[in-house]
Amino acid sequence: MSTYKEIAGTDIEVLSSDPANPVEGQVWYNSTSNVVKANFDNPGSWATGGNMNTAKYASAAAGIQTAALTFGGAGPPTQALTESYDGTSWTAVNDLNTGRNQFAGAGTQTSALGFGGGNPQYAETESWNGTSWTEVNDLNTARRQLGGAGANNTSALAFGGENPTTAVISATETWNGTNWTEVNDLNTARTSLAAAGTQTAALAFGGTVPPSSALTESWNGTSWTEVNDLNTARNNLGGAGTQTAALAFGGQGPAPTLAVTESWNGTSWTEVNDLGTATYFIAGAGANNASALAIGGYTTDATTGTEEFNAGPQTITFTDS
Repeated sequence: MSTYKEIAGTDIEVLSSDPANPVEGQVWYNSTSNVVKANFDNPGSWATGGNMNTAKYASAAAGIQTAALTFGGAGPPTQALTESYDGTSWTAVNDLNTGRNQFAGAGTQTSALGFGGGNPQYAETESWNGTSWTEVNDLNTARRQLGGAGANNTSALAFGGENPTTAVISATETWNGTNWTEVNDLNTARTSLAAAGTQTAALAFGGTVPPSSALTESWNGTSWTEVNDLNTARNNLGGAGTQTAALAFGGQGPAPTLAVTESWNGTSWTEVNDLGTATYFIAGAGANNASALAIGGYTTDATTGTEEFNAGPQTITFTDS
């Protein structure tokens, strides 16, 4: 059997503590903990996070993996419940003023916006200041199952969706903290889509045209441009991240319920490891395509489940088991 030195051309390093910035493929022996460790580049995988206090699907979300907010949704019944995530567990906080589902969220855990939705309020907008929700000015175009993006409760983007009058729509609106303004439409009208990014740099992907769509469009603050499609067409999926580093997960499409996860690098989508549980009507939060949160959703019923996605450099410990 070959030794490590024969394979790698050097002995395993002996260190009293783990290196601060290990490089990919680096192997070392930690003489303090008496274990062998290695660093590798994880393409991305999901792990179970803390369960919500209340099962829900078709909710909205804001924030990042370690500081997220989920609000509204269906249980049944339609909910106004809001919960806050600290990276480990969910805590119930103040409810929305109006319970609803199939709507959009944007912003952060302490500065969020919830807009659109059904049952049967389709234009209503509420702003979250970290403590409570306040009703603010409505969308110009009433809708549910829309996409939303934005940095905080004063800067957001709403697009796509459907309503009982006009069915699938392409209308896009920007929020300035006070009012919604109609701007250039999506190139392809669709509903049940996902989103990532901010008011001036957003990504819209998936949805129903009909049928289920793989379309991806990029927003530059003025107009939408069609870019490379998802590998798997789907609707009612989750989304997280930015315009150049996004994650798409779950949904419905070729199968009734999907676990498929795809990572966007600003140019194209790449399939990575699936969700632990196939889910649709799922909410998403996250800073980028290396750190995201999948929240609730519908499997065979509403779920309390949360999954955490992580990619990038990772240190593993070798054991004899």
